[in-house]
Amino acid sequence: MATIFDTIIIGGGQSGLACAYYLRRTKLRYVLLDDQPAPGAAWRSGWDSLTLFSPAAFSSLPGWLMPESRQQLPGREEVIAYLTAYENRYSLPVERPVHVQDVCYRDGIFELKTPKKTYHARTVISATGTFRKPFIPDYPGYSKFKGLHLHSSEYKNPDQVAGKRVLIVGGGNSGAQILAEVSRVADTKWVTLEEVTYLPDDVDGKVLFDQATARYYAMQKGEQPDLSRYSLGSIVMVPPVKEARARGVLKTVRPFAQFYETGVVWPDGKKEETDAVIWCTGFGYALDHLACLHLLIEKGKIEVEGTRAVQQPGLWLVGYGNWTGFASATLIGVGRSARQTAAEVEEYLLKTAHAAGY
Repeated sequence: MATIFDTIIIGGGQSGLACAYYLRRTKLRYVLLDDQPAPGAAWRSGWDSLTLFSPAAFSSLPGWLMPESRQQLPGREEVIAYLTAYENRYSLPVERPVHVQDVCYRDGIFELKTPKKTYHARTVISATGTFRKPFIPDYPGYSKFKGLHLHSSEYKNPDQVAGKRVLIVGGGNSGAQILAEVSRVADTKWVTLEEVTYLPDDVDGKVLFDQATARYYAMQKGEQPDLSRYSLGSIVMVPPVKEARARGVLKTVRPFAQFYETGVVWPDGKKEETDAVIWCTGFGYALDHLACLHLLIEKGKIEVEGTRAVQQPGLWLVGYGNWTGFASATLIGVGRSARQTAAEVEEYLLKTAHAAGY
């Protein structure tokens, strides 16, 4: 007979690991399925110079602080090393590489279909995040452009576009950080919907998290927070961005109107030759594996109460952003959602077992 797990976690990133940490405290039989060849999840695919926004002490998963960084902010390789050591420290039951293609539900049991086998579980925690769903806006003439389209998820280092004429599209932190290093080796323009704002130099991710937490709890109490206290800016001034500011390249322009074969057309009709576009335009939610459940998805989201799926008993979603738990897409913030999810899974299984008479 096929093994039926009490719960299966899909996704081996920070959210999946945090859930596994709390599940290990229970007597439940669980496994974590990760489609990557080694630990590190999306960090394995990040660009070479990618760093966290916060010091190591404020970028940790539950139970174990990230070791102090060799630099001001932990870099990509340090985060991968931490996630790898975290798995080993707690002997988490991870199987990889296992790509879950479909999650179906029949007769009270979830069937998780992968290329090699089908897993079975009484409950499922989906923790696949966003990295598998890069978003690029539907720009007029996109397919006509013969130059290079490169999403931030595909960007590795400036060598990919050295010596080229490059447009960097997107007003978030990825746009600022990629602009900072690409502008050293290429002719760049930074395209944003509106003028971006910058955080004070001494404000890092820890400060942002603390302020967001204060705002969250105020709203939970029914209080109306003073939003002016939380509107510090949008771009974190990590060292490369400060260096770019010193070179005078942190300048933005409003969006172009359309593409043509070898460049873009600006709103005033002027054409400009372009070799490459780096899209720093974010991600959607990686939920394709849940299509078999036929859940209603609005704006890419499934209806949840906390992290529990409203329409599907036995399904939880962790780490997709504030809609699945406050700050749940961050290393420091996911612990709260993971702890509550593990408790709810255990309670759900106890109730269903009691109802079934075993």
